[in-house]
Amino acid sequence: MSDLMKVSSNPHIRSKASTSNIMLCVVLALLPAAAFGVYNFGTDALLLILITVAGSVFSEFIFDMICHKKNTIGDFSAVVTGLLLALNLPPSAPWWIGLIGGAFAIIVVKMLFGGLGQNFMNPALGARCFLLISFTSIMTDFECDAYTGATPLAALKAGESVNVFDMVVGHTAGTIGETSMIAIIIGACFLILLGIIDLRIPGSYIVTFVIFICIFGGHGIDFDFIAAHLAGGGLMLGAFFMATDYVTRPITIKGQYLYGILLGILTGIFRIFGASAEGVSYAIIIGNILVPLIEKITLPKGFGKGGEKI
Repeated sequence: MSDLMKVSSNPHIRSKASTSNIMLCVVLALLPAAAFGVYNFGTDALLLILITVAGSVFSEFIFDMICHKKNTIGDFSAVVTGLLLALNLPPSAPWWIGLIGGAFAIIVVKMLFGGLGQNFMNPALGARCFLLISFTSIMTDFECDAYTGATPLAALKAGESVNVFDMVVGHTAGTIGETSMIAIIIGACFLILLGIIDLRIPGSYIVTFVIFICIFGGHGIDFDFIAAHLAGGGLMLGAFFMATDYVTRPITIKGQYLYGILLGILTGIFRIFGASAEGVSYAIIIGNILVPLIEKITLPKGFGKGGEKI
């Protein structure tokens, strides 16, 4: 009888990947886009990146200390948040924008909801939208020493022609990290090869967006028009690095495809019918808010009572 009462742990499959390791890999994957941003816009971009990352890490450290919580800056999630936010800022933005944005992302969006794993929206995008609303003129001013005039997407929306090759390479105006499609794809391939992200969300997002602009964009199947939209406005950065956030994306496989389709439709609506030439940030945030509903309708039903019958 005693042999039957022995209790042992289940043979769970355990991964060697830790939160800190995953976050470090994301940081490494973002370095090509960050490095090109510094090359493209100069030392002002580097300074803004460093200040935003430092402000994010310091905000989490101070919050943990004030609330007498275990220090969590060692998981590097604050570094990822700060770096993503910095890559979504105009290179001409003043240094204090990075500090305010980093503090808002960490304290308001992340820590006040319980910290990593509890936030309901991507902290970097939440902070970016907060900055866009609060400091619109600063956040929409992309003129710098290297470039003057409107961004390629704004020019495209106005009916002007754009240089698609320059957009793909990154020799255009925009935020620090969104300009080079090549640099972003290099980082994304790194994460895909490591198995940290997959193509369910980015693939369904991009394909849906392309179909949407082909139908409603007014240009039909125009490859230059499609390429310009894919290379501009942070769509690639958002699709591979923010829409795939473990915390704010759906956990179900069907839900991830549905989430990607939703983001593609929303981005298309904002870009084609909205006043702004952008739309990725707002699309992902709205998608984040709808994730609980997406998971509810895509959660697999168990066999047995109340479940599916075989």
